[in-house]
Amino acid sequence: MSEYFVHPTSVVDDGVIIGEGTKIWYFCHIQEGARIGKKCSLGQNVNISNNVKVGDGCKLQNNVSLYEGVELEDDVFCGPSCVFTNDLTPRAKYPKGRAAYKKTLIKHGASIGANATVVCGNTIGEWAMIAAGAVVTSNVPNHALMMGVPARVRGWVCECGDVLSDDLVCNRCGRTYKEVPEGLEEVK
Repeated sequence: MSEYFVHPTSVVDDGVIIGEGTKIWYFCHIQEGARIGKKCSLGQNVNISNNVKVGDGCKLQNNVSLYEGVELEDDVFCGPSCVFTNDLTPRAKYPKGRAAYKKTLIKHGASIGANATVVCGNTIGEWAMIAAGAVVTSNVPNHALMMGVPARVRGWVCECGDVLSDDLVCNRCGRTYKEVPEGLEEVK
């Protein structure tokens, strides 16, 4: 019995590492050199390109493609059909290859909504939430709620996912936060 599940319609290239308890559903392609952590879920039609790293506990909904240069830390959520790029100035006639790819880092616990776009070369902070349809064109602070085109900070979110009140207290779970240079930090 395998430590992970791969649906028979999916293709996993040689040289891929898949963690225990991960489930890869219909019509996915995991390319050479990719690393997928433990207890991840990849929905229908997910593509993980060469050398992409996906942390533990990540959930990628249907039609998500992670191109080379994208890295997900643990517990990241990618909503249906969200988009990542890896080249700021692509041309079909003049391909530059991996030397031109810009690194995109999605930090621990961040969530990216359906049909959102993350332009390469940016970092999305821990527990940040990107609204559906938003376009991320710059770095995102920890716990920021980002909305719009281009995405802007429209509020702050708790680790549990609820939008924080103006006093930075979560009405759902009671966590309290304070502002720091990186965004918000929980008060312990």
